[in-house]
Amino acid sequence: MSKQYWKAGNMLYPLPAVLVSMQDSKGKRNIITIAWTGTCCTNPPMVYISVRPERYSYAILKETKEFVINLTTEALAYATDYCGVTSGQTVDKFKATKLTPIASKFVKAPSIKESPVNIECRVKEIIPLGSHDMFLAEVLGVTVEDGYLDEMNRFHLDLANPITYSHGAYYTLGKNLGRFGYSIKKS
Repeated sequence: MSKQYWKAGNMLYPLPAVLVSMQDSKGKRNIITIAWTGTCCTNPPMVYISVRPERYSYAILKETKEFVINLTTEALAYATDYCGVTSGQTVDKFKATKLTPIASKFVKAPSIKESPVNIECRVKEIIPLGSHDMFLAEVLGVTVEDGYLDEMNRFHLDLANPITYSHGAYYTLGKNLGRFGYSIKKS
């Protein structure tokens, strides 16, 4: 095999495809699909989402400084795509996708009932980066669907068939190759 050198670009794929829900100060709810998101700190628990300033959701996020990251599944793939290609300025995405907004515990932004995991966040800092601004946020609380807990109360997201995003396409995750530390585990 040989390799080619490409110009600098974003090749860190696949990424989680998540639905980020929010609510403006007048109570209007919205959902945006985000793939540029991730964990950035354990203690305190912190995550980030990156959003283009020209997006409708950007102004809501900047105003309220609150959002919920809702993990997506194969069953939510259509809604995930739809919320990424339509504007909440003209469409009620909850109605259009038949997703159910439910009250969150720590933020005014609604969580999405159909999502197996809802991560409630409060923005600590907005960092302008260029094409996108990063919303660095503290995780205030997490809600998980009971149906994915085993008898030891361990969470199994794999049972929900989570999806990822890579270069314009959505994918389900494959088989489990091992748990953290399996390479040094003694038999």
